[in-house]
Amino acid sequence: MLLLGGRSEIGLEVVRRLAPGRTVILAARRSGELDAECAALAVAGASAVHTVEFDADDTATHAAVLEKISADHGRIGIVILAFGILGQQGRAERDPAYATAIVHTDFVAQVSVLTTMAQLLRAQGEGQLVVFSSVAGRRVRRANYVYGSAKAGLDGFASGLTDALHGSGVQLLVVVSGFVIGGMTAGMAPAPFATTPDRVADAVVGGLRRRASRVWVPRILRPVFAALHFLPQSVWRRMPR
Repeated sequence: MLLLGGRSEIGLEVVRRLAPGRTVILAARRSGELDAECAALAVAGASAVHTVEFDADDTATHAAVLEKISADHGRIGIVILAFGILGQQGRAERDPAYATAIVHTDFVAQVSVLTTMAQLLRAQGEGQLVVFSSVAGRRVRRANYVYGSAKAGLDGFASGLTDALHGSGVQLLVVVSGFVIGGMTAGMAPAPFATTPDRVADAVVGGLRRRASRVWVPRILRPVFAALHFLPQSVWRRMPR
């Protein structure tokens, strides 16, 4: 099992639930500083925990890093893409380079990893991919349109890749979550139907076991956003983050 974003709260919760008897690879920047995460997964029952240096933003290195992981550790059963940034909307509106950096991490880098891993898993004839979308991308709001647009692009790409993988033995699970109370959203007022890393992880594990293509967390957000699609733009532009 490979976690790309080895410090992610949600990613680590998913891995902890699936760790017993498995070899786990944590990929992140400053991978030598993941002792606490490795120890926690060992306690959770992982048969072995390895770390790999991985810079999500350095897309030129993705293929080499991921191919080496596959060569060193053999068949990969589950790959979880749990890296990303929320960013500051106000700064992004003033700073084109900063806005581009958000989109690069939350969309471009994800596309690079998904494309590479899809090829590797196709070659081995099986495997599961997990990618995190967001309700922010279902209908992009003025209050966080830079982050939301990146998630909208990722959601569309993942939907297409799901269809492309049909019949290959490779499953892609798209996780559409609402506001998650955690480190990334520290200091922010929770949105309605806010959830936690624990609950998201439970939904991910359930989706993997059912071989689902998409899960919503919490599930009530699916009908809520279906209805919000018809909200007039004059009202929608005033919606909070």
